[in-house]
Amino acid sequence: MKRKAEIGGAVRVSALILSACLSIILATAFIGLAADNVPAQNIAFKREQADIILEQAAHDVEKHYFDPNLHGLDWAAKLAETKGKIANATSSNLAFANIAALIDSLDDSHTFFIPPPRSFSFDYGWRMQAVGDKCFITHARPQADASTKLQAGDEILQVNDYKLSRLNLYRVLYVLNVLRPQSKVDVSIRSGAGDIRQVEISPKIFPGQLIRPGVADLRMLGELSDKRARPRLVALSDDVLLVRIPTFWINEDGVNKILDRARKFKSVILDLRGNGGGPQDSLRSLLGAFFDHDVKIGDEQTRKSTKILSVKPDRHSFSGTLIVLVDSWSRSAAEIFARAVQLEKRGIILGDRTAGMVMGAEVYSHASLDSVFGVSVTVADLIMSDGKRLEHVGVFPDQVILPTAEDLANERDPVLARAAADVGFKLSPTEAGRLFPYEWEVPPSIAGVGSWF
Repeated sequence: MKRKAEIGGAVRVSALILSACLSIILATAFIGLAADNVPAQNIAFKREQADIILEQAAHDVEKHYFDPNLHGLDWAAKLAETKGKIANATSSNLAFANIAALIDSLDDSHTFFIPPPRSFSFDYGWRMQAVGDKCFITHARPQADASTKLQAGDEILQVNDYKLSRLNLYRVLYVLNVLRPQSKVDVSIRSGAGDIRQVEISPKIFPGQLIRPGVADLRMLGELSDKRARPRLVALSDDVLLVRIPTFWINEDGVNKILDRARKFKSVILDLRGNGGGPQDSLRSLLGAFFDHDVKIGDEQTRKSTKILSVKPDRHSFSGTLIVLVDSWSRSAAEIFARAVQLEKRGIILGDRTAGMVMGAEVYSHASLDSVFGVSVTVADLIMSDGKRLEHVGVFPDQVILPTAEDLANERDPVLARAAADVGFKLSPTEAGRLFPYEWEVPPSIAGVGSWF
């Protein structure tokens, strides 16, 4: 009973459609991927603390997960197995890796463990993305170690001992950025010329920046205050408006400003590439801005009930031509928006298949033994109006357009160029790539959140 009393009160952070979500496909390799190669930075190991964190994390899942049967898993057996592993763990890294693996056994993009904070953050100096089924370097930070060894357009074959693919990219990023940051990372790459080489990357370490115990906190600190998260509106011509929305964390006033501008044009290209999603209210508000009739998004299934998720149109909604751009970083609410547009035949979807990370979640934060930690738990599943789920599937564009390694290396944007051509505006891939040059965060976002994307 004493241990129960030591578990601090939970702080629930609600966000029905979370943005910073993690698809962790292969739980068995948490420990193998990230060795304990940061001994000077390890959190002091307290086995009692790890036991308490495990109990609370498991309890949050058992109490709040949308499926009370936990997909038929023998949860009690898995919990007992994890307790045994923690009893033999020799570091916090190993203990937390086992807790993360337990939570990941649900194979759910929005259910994951948020470990206690570290007194440092890492910036690995490169950004990577899945294009089709392969993963590529998209940017290397100037003056970082990575910039001397990697370049945009390099295909990433392996990180440490883990072969990289579209399916496990999020998981690798979760391990490297949140669960077990690495002081050195071995990367195997294939250049645009076809040469394969192995390089060792040393990230920059920034002391004094703490990982917060909730996804909402991470987003607030890492993105909401960042100018890169603001919608960008560019008139390509008198008839075509380009609207780039990096996140759905926008309020009603922000949506109204977009709508007021959009109504002056015949066509809107809505760029949701890299958009990680956001609150349900923002999703519904933005959808309403582009429909002139009620729209059923789908059925939201929670632990206790099922309700219809629908949208009412804005009385001044935009009625012109709509093209929506998506990619493998388009997640959650961005995917729902694109699929609703597609199902209602309201517009055309261009780009790459989306992430397939669509659930409703809440973050439960706790304090224990002078430490904070959290668990993101899926509290709602979404069945789209066609009776299908987007989780682990994603949205397949009407026109699949993938940048090549050469496009990435030369900062060309063939997707936007095609969208412009479809609405009668001539824009070369090179010109399209110059409209939104990549902006590096300065200083790096809290806890390396910026290095996820």
